[in-house]
Formats: sequence, C-alpha cells, structure tokens
Amino acid sequence: MPDNPLQNLLQYGQSTWLDYITRSMIESGELDQLIRDYAIHGMTSNPTIFHQAMVKSDDYKSAIEKLAHSGMTTSGIYESLAVEDIQSAADNLRFIYDSSKGRDGYISLEVSPELANDTDATIQEARRLWKKVNRPNLMIKVPGTREGIPAIEQLLISGINVNITLLFSLEDYEVVRHTYIGALENRLENGKPIDHLASVASFFLSRIDTLIDDLLEENERADNSEAKALKGKAAIASAKIAYQHYLNDFHSERFMRLKTKGGKVQRPLWASTSTKNPNYSDVIYVEPLIGQDVINTLPLPTVKAFNDHGVARDTIGIDLNESYKVVERLEEIGISMRKVTSQLQDEGVQKFKNSFRELMTGLEAKRKQLIRY
Repeated sequence: MPDNPLQNLLQYGQSTWLDYITRSMIESGELDQLIRDYAIHGMTSNPTIFHQAMVKSDDYKSAIEKLAHSGMTTSGIYESLAVEDIQSAADNLRFIYDSSKGRDGYISLEVSPELANDTDATIQEARRLWKKVNRPNLMIKVPGTREGIPAIEQLLISGINVNITLLFSLEDYEVVRHTYIGALENRLENGKPIDHLASVASFFLSRIDTLIDDLLEENERADNSEAKALKGKAAIASAKIAYQHYLNDFHSERFMRLKTKGGKVQRPLWASTSTKNPNYSDVIYVEPLIGQDVINTLPLPTVKAFNDHGVARDTIGIDLNESYKVVERLEEIGISMRKVTSQLQDEGVQKFKNSFRELMTGLEAKRKQLIRY
C-alpha cells in the first residue's frame, strides 16, 4: 500500500493503536494486514469489545463448546478465551515492541470492572493476569479512580505495565502522572530497573462532548447565545491542555533524572475517539490532537476513515489559548468541568460493569446451549 495518513502520523511522533480485537481478525491475518498497511502499533481491549466479539459472533463457538464440555465455569471460559486472544495479539505485535525498544507494540487487558472499587482485589487480579498472559508487551488496564490509584502505584512499583483508563479530568490526570513518576523513583531507590516499565494515561474524549453538548442545549433553550459556539469543543480543549501538563512533567528536572536511568515517559492516550454526533467530522478526535509521544486508540471504522481522508500534521499545540478560553467560558456559563468529568468517570465504571455482566450472561447462555449437545 502506498504512503497513507496513518503511516504519516509516525513522522510526528504519534502512534495509532486499535481499539478492537477478535479471534477471527487474528487468525485470518487481518491484524497482520492492519499492522502492515495501517501502521497499527498497539491494541486495547475492554469488556464491551469482548462482549461484541465473544457473544455477538460465532467466532468462538467451537472454543466455547470445548471448554464447556471440559466442565469449565462461565468466568473460566471468558478468561481462557480472553487470555488466548491477548497472547496471540501480543505475539503479533512483539516485533514492534522489540524494534521500538518498548515504546509501542502493546496490548491491554482490563481487570474485572466488578473490582473497580476494591484496591486490594484489583492488585491481586492484575498480578494474576500479568503472570497468566506472560508477555512483556502486555498492559494491565486499571481505572484511574480513587480506589484505582493506589492499585496502579503498587502494580507499577512491582514492575507491571499499566494502562490507566477512564480518565476525564485534568485533576485526575495530574494524580496519575505523579503516581507513575513516583513509582519509577521508588523502584530506583530500591535498586530495581526502570527501563522496561511502561504506562499510558487514557484520556477519554467523545463522552465529554456528549454530556457537555447536552448541557449546552439547556443553555441554548435558556437563550444563552454563546452556548452554541461551544458545542463539540470541550473534549479537544481538555486534551490539548492535558498535553501541556504532560510536557511540563515529563520535561522536568525530576523526570530527566529518571530518563537518564532508562525511564520512559508515560504517554497520553486519546480514548473514546469514535464520533458520537453525526454532525461532527468522523475524525474530529484525531486530526486536532496529533503530536509527539501521543497515542490515539481508534475503533476500526475511525481507522479506515482517517486513512481515507484524514490529514496528518502536528496539531496538538495549535489554538492552545482558545482551548483555555473554552474551559473558562464553560465555567462562566455554569458548566463545571470537574463536576462533568466526575460524573463521566462514575458512569464509565458502571458502563464497563454492565458490559461485563452482559458478557457473562451471554457466555453463560452459550455455555448452556452448547453443553446440551
């Protein structure tokens, strides 16, 4: 395939990860093609993705049947299938991990959302999954919630790569950055290497606009003329500001001392990047947020949309002053970003719990159906 926009992103220091995984795409060679032709440099998974793959397709029918007849429980079947898929994807991505010296080539696996409010259980589950998958290019996904932060800290200190998920606010993102840097410092102080440890901070975007646009609609009905002009701008503004905070912390003297010992930056990752509002561009969360050390994790339709008509150029620092003004104007008309992002994180945890429960219910139904034969 000739030069394309996704490949062009690499020259600006940005990586594209795929927010999608199925067994059929791995076995058919589709994943290899995406890596080769679309410059996919990593992957993420979550309960919603596995629900779509395992329950809403027939890809896993024979595997589920075999495991069911062996007497395995529904939760055991899920974990077996998920771990096998994650291992296979990690193996496909391993050459990127090796050639990039651990910058890219990762696949993420999330701890059960049912444990989101239990720090100790999250730590135990993450360690168990890390050991079971047994791939250096695995990242364990843990939500950046109040209970998640101490778990993230302990996992990083113990040498486990972590994808901190469900970040919406600049305040939570600050805690996450400092937690990562502190974990690196802890390892160094205790004589442990830091050159192999990696982490990303997943900042969710489209959900911010969806909620704030609804609030702006209410302002419009209250005859606030400024509300319409702010629609579809909050998420991008927040991400641009977040990136400036990233630069400040990972170009600081504090981090430079770690960098000399092999410490990697904790790269910001844009998540929830599919366009929810059909009136917006289908690459609205890609084109304005391109920059050095950034990762954008895209669902397959957005991958293809950007490759078809996206424009690759360094944009993360453009209109930065306007981004600060957007946040200020939202506050002035009574929309609190802190309140919005706190609500979104709570809702995000619940949505993943619901998806996980639907996944378990769907797998249980399949297990019962297949075990009859």
